This record gives sequence, C-alpha cells and structure tokens, in this order.
Amino acid sequence: MRNGSLSKRTGYTLIELIIVMAIISILLATAVPMYQKSLVRTKESLLKNNLFTLRTVIDEYTFDKQKAPQTLQDLVDQGYLRGVPLDPITGSNQSWRVIMEDAISTVDQTQPGIYDVRSGSDLKSLEGNAYSEW
Repeated sequence: MRNGSLSKRTGYTLIELIIVMAIISILLATAVPMYQKSLVRTKESLLKNNLFTLRTVIDEYTFDKQKAPQTLQDLVDQGYLRGVPLDPITGSNQSWRVIMEDAISTVDQTQPGIYDVRSGSDLKSLEGNAYSEW
C-alpha cells in the first residue's frame, strides 16, 4: 500500500507563511501610528480639560477670597479641588507652570497670586504649537 498510493501532506508552505506575515506587518505598520496619535489626542483633550478646570477654580477662589491663590495647593486646602490634577503631557502634578499676576493689577495690592496656569511640557502639540502656550 505504501508504494502504490500517494501520501497527501497537509500544512502550509513557506510562501504562504511569508505572505501572511507580510500582510500582518503591513496592517501593523498602519495601525500602530494611528493608535499612537489617538493616545496623543487623548492627552491633549485631557490637558485642555484640566487647564479649563484650573483656570475656573482660580477665578472662583480669587472672587471668593478677594485675593488670588499663592500656590495650587491653596486651592486644594480651601476645598476648591480634591487634588492638583496631573499634567497629562508630563505625567506629574508638580510640573504646572504658574503665572503670577502683577502687583499693580492685583485685587489685593499686597499679595500678588496665581493669575494663570500652563503645562510644564516643552513638547509641541499635533497642531504644531507648544503645550506651554495653551
């Protein structure tokens, strides 16, 4: 029986495996950059949200207390925030760059406080402007 019949072999040839691997690598080459860009967009959206929240809370604190906060921790201590939010670009809540107001334009002329807050990152956004300018 062995000599007279042809044995049928099952499995994939080397060419078939190479073609499958080429297709998978092409799919990965297009999917990975899209995934990374979506992660950056998510971080940018979170940064915009955190900046809006911080600026709103700084304004509320200044209106309520008739003076601007001296540090971001003052906002937490007075109950305006549960905690200083993370800067999603740098991954730290200590990297925020605070902008102090001029003594001339302050509500309380003796103690200038925080006027604005920006990201502490030196990186640029997908649109091309620096995160520290937002």
